Amino acid sequence: MDHGVRGTGLCEPARGGAKLASVQDGHACVSGNSAAGRRRPAPNRSPTYAALDLGTNNCRLLVARPAGDSFRVVDAFSRIIRLGEGVSITRRISEAAIERAIEALAICRAKMLGRGVTRARLIATEACRSAENGIEFRDRVREKLNLDLEIVDRETEAKLAAMGCTPLMDPQSRGAILFDIGGGSSELVRLGPSDSSCKGPPKPSIEGWISLPLGVVTLAERFGGITVTPGAFAEMVEAVATELHSFSATYGGDLVNVHMLGTSGTVTTIAGVFLNLMRYDRRKVDGCWLRAEEITGVIDRLMAMSYQDRAANPCIGIERADLVLTGCAILEAIRRAFPCPRLRVADRGLREGMLVQLMRADGVWDRAEAG
Repeated sequence: MDHGVRGTGLCEPARGGAKLASVQDGHACVSGNSAAGRRRPAPNRSPTYAALDLGTNNCRLLVARPAGDSFRVVDAFSRIIRLGEGVSITRRISEAAIERAIEALAICRAKMLGRGVTRARLIATEACRSAENGIEFRDRVREKLNLDLEIVDRETEAKLAAMGCTPLMDPQSRGAILFDIGGGSSELVRLGPSDSSCKGPPKPSIEGWISLPLGVVTLAERFGGITVTPGAFAEMVEAVATELHSFSATYGGDLVNVHMLGTSGTVTTIAGVFLNLMRYDRRKVDGCWLRAEEITGVIDRLMAMSYQDRAANPCIGIERADLVLTGCAILEAIRRAFPCPRLRVADRGLREGMLVQLMRADGVWDRAEAG
């Protein structure tokens, strides 16, 4: 596990390029010939932090500043890029996926420049971990965009998800089963009662964790996602259950007053469909509670839909229509292994965990209390 905080995602430039300077010293400068390079952000009293999560399916950025005992988001970006498309078969990131990722990362870089980011962490996960050309892709991003991607291990990914989602734990519970259904892997963490006595957001109490080598993209490439029969769905659930067996045998025995805590496009989609939202609204989804029977009802509805119906749903869309049922299969396997009556939905995760880790390392909440 990564116990330190790198915070070195904005690296020194290649010769002749616009730059985002190293942030190890807590200061970023902007120079170069681009329009973004000519604009020097207005000075801010508090430092500005960025967290970027380049996953198998999505590229996501958050830019935030400390506020009270948490932080305030000042900019964000999210785009489905399918970086890991085909990696489970070819073991390589395709050229088309690389181009999509670089285009999205260029937007993120411009946002960080424009917001005057002083500390950043940029991570890549399963697609880059498992692809034979993952390091080559990382080096290409550095050369083209001057961004320093950190390919993190699965334990670090689980820890960051826990750090980002712990504020949503029920403080009256004995703990939670946190899960993050990703594109190429899925992480589960058994959490004990969180430490709310610290400055800033509560710290997670991690009792155990596992990373499954299965995600919505890898399952779709193996079983199909456009047309999913009940038999294929059952096969997917069984494949996940097999990978999950040892972890559930160790941590699934005593679930009294324990709830589930889910962070992923799968659970936020299920919440949006359950709430019958005409368009996705994070304010209504993040932190909402779903009962077990409500989740079952939504999965049954999704299974009854055609691919075209799923694509037309405003909380799914064409970009997720072929992945939502594979996510439901992963969720169903987790629910059977950990039959908790309640699930809290988190539209947050790795990026929030990185921001908390960076700010805590800098002592921003210590200074706020002293001030």
